[in-house]
Amino acid sequence: MALSTENAPITSKSNSDKISVELSSRRTGMSFQRTRMSADRTLMSVVRTSLSLISFGFTIYQVFDKLREAGTITHAAAPRNFGVALVLLGITMLVIGIVYHVQFMLGLRHERQAMKAAGLVHAESHFPVSLTLITAVILLLIGVAAILSMLFRAGPFG
Repeated sequence: MALSTENAPITSKSNSDKISVELSSRRTGMSFQRTRMSADRTLMSVVRTSLSLISFGFTIYQVFDKLREAGTITHAAAPRNFGVALVLLGITMLVIGIVYHVQFMLGLRHERQAMKAAGLVHAESHFPVSLTLITAVILLLIGVAAILSMLFRAGPFG
């Protein structure tokens, strides 16, 4: 009974065409991982910028609110509104970044599954949960709590 060479493991003694196909498949699989990591780095940039906007806006709001409460200044509406605007901008940027990231990752997973079905990649490794996405969602919740606290003077930051 002859052994099937079609499912045999690829080694240095295998046919050069099979070796070439195997190496190409592995490079394609690695390029999916690099693309996923690149998308995570992009989301990290969005998180970093959003965090800066939210924290600067909240700080500006709090400083001028405390100065008004202390009687040091009488009109703090413009700087306080600027602080609110920065927090809203940070939240908006974060929402757009999260939506873009999720859409991109779903498209990448769909493409990877299509290439696996066509036999072009092995797709043995799974995409892990993105800690960057989890961090972005947590920051979004904190930003929403901050803006609610600023607008309604209630909540965890009031």
